[in-house]
Amino acid sequence: MLSQKTRYAIRAMQHLADRHGQGPVQLSEIALKQNIPANFLTTILSELSRFGVVASQRGKDGGYWLAVSPIDITYGDLIRVMRGSLALVPCASRFAHEKCRNCVEEGDCRTRALMLRVRDQTAEILDAIRLSDPIELVPAALDEQS
Repeated sequence: MLSQKTRYAIRAMQHLADRHGQGPVQLSEIALKQNIPANFLTTILSELSRFGVVASQRGKDGGYWLAVSPIDITYGDLIRVMRGSLALVPCASRFAHEKCRNCVEEGDCRTRALMLRVRDQTAEILDAIRLSDPIELVPAALDEQS
């Protein structure tokens, strides 16, 4: 499951992608339009800035913008920046691998084998969708049927 921080980061980045090339976007606009607490958004945007995907300028005419084109950012990249991994369990992570506590040997663990498959298929999907790609909205009535 994605943390609230990661979901906020995705929404903020989508907002900045929608405004890409139009100059700085004020934090208050992003916070209001995306329903993100301003203090938390400041922390998130600072973190994204350290990773080089967001730039900022202080002052009256300042704000935030994407430091790279939205076509060059995948949702997989964004989630990895915020979470460190796409894996649901630490033993299935490619870049932040850790052995699970209180588990059987990794080579004998069917749960790990399953989670490796889930990680790979999730990565395949999220690495193929770019921030610049349109995302079709699902009507709430259809969403509730799942």
